[in-house]
Amino acid sequence: MKPDALPSEQEAARHPIAVVAERTGLSPDLLRIWERRYRAVEPTRRADGHRAYSDADIARLRLLHAATAAGRSIRQVAGLSTQELSRIAAEDMAARRERAAGPGPERSDPSASPSAVVEQALASTATLQSSELEHLLRRSAARFGLTEFIEEIAVPLLRRIGDQWHAGESTIAQEHLASSLVHDILSESMRSMVRASGSEGIVIATPTGERHSIGAALIGASAAADGWRVVYLGADLPADEIAGAALATGARVVALSLIYVQDLDRTLDEVKALRARLPASVAVVVGGAGATLLSPRLVDPGIHVGTSLSDLRTVLDETMSVGMR
Repeated sequence: MKPDALPSEQEAARHPIAVVAERTGLSPDLLRIWERRYRAVEPTRRADGHRAYSDADIARLRLLHAATAAGRSIRQVAGLSTQELSRIAAEDMAARRERAAGPGPERSDPSASPSAVVEQALASTATLQSSELEHLLRRSAARFGLTEFIEEIAVPLLRRIGDQWHAGESTIAQEHLASSLVHDILSESMRSMVRASGSEGIVIATPTGERHSIGAALIGASAAADGWRVVYLGADLPADEIAGAALATGARVVALSLIYVQDLDRTLDEVKALRARLPASVAVVVGGAGATLLSPRLVDPGIHVGTSLSDLRTVLDETMSVGMR
């Protein structure tokens, strides 16, 4: 090729996946998931069959990485144009700078940030102001969006209240008030995001003996926001019932929430029984604060144990990518 000739499309896409991973901070495995499942970028193939990425691909992947690091799911942003992603990245950067600068005189709204909402919600919970708390939480869910509401408001609020209860600084009534209102908002959000029958399905419940459903509702709303068809069964179900629901609905994933484990052996038996009643193609995820107690004794590769919603998203993305192969 002459020095002044324009490079061909194939030559422009000259970066191997290892270089892309190094330049974007994304692992090769996650890059493949984003490509197969979400068509985030479409690299070319070299003569030897390996992927080749252009500079434009790398720039787009950096923007997608920034958008997801800010709290969005890849499902929400993968279809956006590079120009739209650039705009979102600029807005996120401006918001971070504004937050770092602190509140100015023009920002007098006491619920202007998720952390401020949590503090205000704690105050309303302490005085059992049900109407005030419900109005604040519903307004915040609409204002910040479901994903940010879950991760930046609901989870920190419930964790703070739980810590206060364990320290003897709050009552059961206060904890139940906040939990029930958050659960109602999450349940309504799940119902409002009904997916088509062709969407990938996830069954969510708590096993026998676990009567706290708030963790399951958090998982369900988060999965619904990411585009999954959610079958939410609630609390305290035996393994046979959960497995039957998964088989009847063609679910790809069964997620169990554990907050308090009162009988470790019984809970382990329920989880193992559920795994045994499902085909290997159905992933089983166990999450929540109580899940860590099970982890040392759950060595089945078909059971994933995690404690956070990000753990859940990782499993869902991996499960989806396997289905696309």
